[in-house]
Amino acid sequence: MTRTSSITPSVVRVAMRNKPYTFGHDWRTQTELHSMLLPGVFFIIVFHFIPLFGLLMAFKNYDPTTGIQGIFTSAWNNFQNFTWIFHSYQFWPMIRNTLGINFLGMLVGFPVTIGFALLLNEIVSMKFRSVIQTVTYMPHFLSWVIYGGLVINLLDPQSGVVNYLLLHMHIVRKPVEFLADPQYFWPLAVITGLLKDIGWGAILYLAAIAGVDQTLYEAAAIDGAGRFRRMWYVTLPSILPTVMIMIIFAISGMLNNNFSQIYVLQNSLNLSTSQVIDTYVYQVGLQQFQFAQATAIGLMKSVLALILLIGANFASKKLTESGLF
Repeated sequence: MTRTSSITPSVVRVAMRNKPYTFGHDWRTQTELHSMLLPGVFFIIVFHFIPLFGLLMAFKNYDPTTGIQGIFTSAWNNFQNFTWIFHSYQFWPMIRNTLGINFLGMLVGFPVTIGFALLLNEIVSMKFRSVIQTVTYMPHFLSWVIYGGLVINLLDPQSGVVNYLLLHMHIVRKPVEFLADPQYFWPLAVITGLLKDIGWGAILYLAAIAGVDQTLYEAAAIDGAGRFRRMWYVTLPSILPTVMIMIIFAISGMLNNNFSQIYVLQNSLNLSTSQVIDTYVYQVGLQQFQFAQATAIGLMKSVLALILLIGANFASKKLTESGLF
């Protein structure tokens, strides 16, 4: 006589929940999901972990003719590469330009991008909002070679539209050499970067706004708050954690510039205000083949970025009780 099992499906589910986690079982049951991670993991290993061995060059007298083997066989020179950097006549100007462009970009970019996201969210017509979003998103997908070429043509002192308008509106008496005069480079870098990425930068804020509790708006409307008051007293406080995270990222990236943007707009006439760390690394490493010194600059920049990240996160936790970690 066959004995009937008393195990019910609910008992099986409880037993599966209480079963200890094993990596092998998880991999076998979710092979398709884990296989989707393999390209990303491969990319990180090849382009982020393996090149870490190259950091040894920052502390060695590396000769490019020795190839990869020279990274491990070259003689140690301790911190001489870093000393060479600090004594370079371009060191302090490039630090000033890097921090100046980034700080000015933060000072202008954050309020404008957040304001644009708030105003975009208030547009009632979905069709009109879609048109605005499409128009402001498009420049982000253009490479800086194309976008920078358009900027250069628009600012051309002889045939550029900008100078044509300035002259005919009697704002200036003669064409302005925007790309030849160093004093214009910082504002030019900030404005062109903002116009290119304002639509894309607003996406995250729009997503955060979409998650705001609608009952808060209803309560504010009952209390007599108009649209702008609801934005100020409801929307902005609700998306403050997202804003602070973006500010932390921006502060930690203060030593990073958009290399493509700077390189396209840079020339020998505006070099005094356009030479930043990234273009200096390109000049020293790929044009002068001083890979050890270029590696030292990159390592120094990474260490300072880590310090800025930890400091910005600490300040954010103290001021707003929100942060990355």
